[in-house]
Amino acid sequence: MLNTIRSMITDVLPDVWPVIIIITVIACTLRIAYLLKNNVHFCFYKELLSLVFILYVMCLFEVVTLQDNNYGLSNIIPFKEIFRYSIGSRLFIKNIIGNILLFLPYGYFIGYYINNKKIITSAILTMIISITIEVVQLNIGRTFDIDDVILNTCGGMLGFLIYSISDGINNYLPRIFKTDGFINFIVVTILILIIIFLFNINVLGLFNG
Repeated sequence: MLNTIRSMITDVLPDVWPVIIIITVIACTLRIAYLLKNNVHFCFYKELLSLVFILYVMCLFEVVTLQDNNYGLSNIIPFKEIFRYSIGSRLFIKNIIGNILLFLPYGYFIGYYINNKKIITSAILTMIISITIEVVQLNIGRTFDIDDVILNTCGGMLGFLIYSISDGINNYLPRIFKTDGFINFIVVTILILIIIFLFNINVLGLFNG
């Protein structure tokens, strides 16, 4: 399953890497200029999260508007496509788990940026975006699938729950664990682990080689 998820993400990289580079340079240069001009305190993890959100939105746009992925006829019957796949199969992971994971970051960012405490808010906001995407896809040669809306909304709600749990844990942590330095260390560590996972890097091999 992890290998399938990894391949799903890495398969998209050839299509989105130009967007990632261009948007990263634009966002970073403008933000650095703003921070220097206004003498604003720099906090690495906050700046990184903002950049990741921008890149996520741009990559989401690239993924959902690709026109070489037409899956047949539109579907307005809830759960029709969801129950079509065998649990654990590659298609199940790609079309079910993939649609959930696609909007998991969005649900997290909803909680983070608007300090949302209600899961219904995340569900509604995610549903609005998902329906918008499906309607746009219907008009660019792809299809509308109500099951995608359901799965995307579940992903947004799951992302919100992850944010809520992490925010709740944070309230009980000692003060030292809430410092910018410690959070920066955790964020950098997570970022390194994600890169190792995506590119299947053999860490031990690097040291032994």
